[in-house]
Amino acid sequence: MISVAIDGPAGAGKSTISKRVAKQLGFMYVDTGALYRAVGYYALQNGADPADERQMADCLPRIQVELVYRDGEQRIILNAQDVSEAIRTPEMSTAASQVSALRPVRDFLFNLQQSMAERYDVVMDGRDIGTVVLPNANAKIFLTATPEDRARRRYEEYRSQGRDVPFEEILADMKQRDYNDSNREISPLRQAEDAILLDTTGNELEQSVALVIDTLKERGIG
Repeated sequence: MISVAIDGPAGAGKSTISKRVAKQLGFMYVDTGALYRAVGYYALQNGADPADERQMADCLPRIQVELVYRDGEQRIILNAQDVSEAIRTPEMSTAASQVSALRPVRDFLFNLQQSMAERYDVVMDGRDIGTVVLPNANAKIFLTATPEDRARRRYEEYRSQGRDVPFEEILADMKQRDYNDSNREISPLRQAEDAILLDTTGNELEQSVALVIDTLKERGIG
């Protein structure tokens, strides 16, 4: 099986770019961030504190989360409920950052992520794919962009969904998420030593996808 690990900070376009790259390669796309969002969603829906390790450890036996494909689109199923849209809010982004810092949650999702890479050719994106989840990936890419550029993309995404979230609030959340992800004790966000750094600041989506595809071709993939 061939595995491609794509890491980077929030809003770097990892999910959108990885999804397009996987489709072009004919690989399965694995959105690990959505898995953490689903766990955070369960916590908030059930009155648990997503930042509390004990409370989250108690929740995990009651959580069943799956990635499934319907009509060629990845859907997130939490305890038999499709939560694909519900987890795409600023509140869920914060909850995902909180639960992802907890060892029990990371261990809970670790085996699921690895098992998918063992069964399929995958493009997997997240914060610690190249460093922890798939340290022997065939190719590792670290996607980044300036906080302002990433916040602009997220702002436009929310507007297209009819959500009115001030740009300044998104930018502040983005910077806080960067700090939290980079400074957490467990599996912090960092570039793997053998990962290729790609800065997509100012790029249109198609430019970024082409940049990743060309980079993978140089590594003999695609």
